[in-house]
Amino acid sequence: MRLGEIKKLVESTADAAFAVDGLGLIVAWNEAAESLFGVASGEAIGKPCGEILKGSDECGPVCCRDCTVQRAVRKRHPLSNFDLQVHTASGPQWCNFSVLIASDAGSTFPYAIHIVRPVDIRKRLELVVRDFVVSETDLPPEQVPKVTAARSPARGADLTKRELEILRLLAKGMTTADIADRLCISRTTVNNHIQHILRKLNAHSRLEAIRRAERAGLI
Repeated sequence: MRLGEIKKLVESTADAAFAVDGLGLIVAWNEAAESLFGVASGEAIGKPCGEILKGSDECGPVCCRDCTVQRAVRKRHPLSNFDLQVHTASGPQWCNFSVLIASDAGSTFPYAIHIVRPVDIRKRLELVVRDFVVSETDLPPEQVPKVTAARSPARGADLTKRELEILRLLAKGMTTADIADRLCISRTTVNNHIQHILRKLNAHSRLEAIRRAERAGLI
């Protein structure tokens, strides 16, 4: 599918939609996207999508030039729909994203067509229900049924078996030294794996990575 065809497809979509190239730059932006985000096509084209969306999940910011979604698209890994709170014309709002991967013979990496649907009321209700269960049952958040896990962008993180193993051990409260002894590897190797985990989950701390993985159903 050539870029011209991708632009026509985006423009013909009734829902807010935009296309991003392999560098994470917006190459197509329809009228519904202009209305939802309050950004004209001329202002959006050529900019990193994260610069406009400013997306966050329940654990914090996720939008960056090398986000989970962008990495999955480059590897042509299909993505299930996910929820993000993004910056819209009316303020922060939860939206559901579907991503279609469109290959172009003339491009090294495929394009990612994003279709966006506001789900603010549904998402806020899910969070209220989760918080209510936590407060009324004294259960830790990670043991509450994952009502939002099926719609987390972190689900697309391409974690290796070893990285998942280390992440599960971190979730149990084990230190770098504990994990090194448990797996019979060096502390340096453990720390390298942890840095890869943080990058793949767009997390800034071990705790954030654990929470993001739990809510995505990865561990």
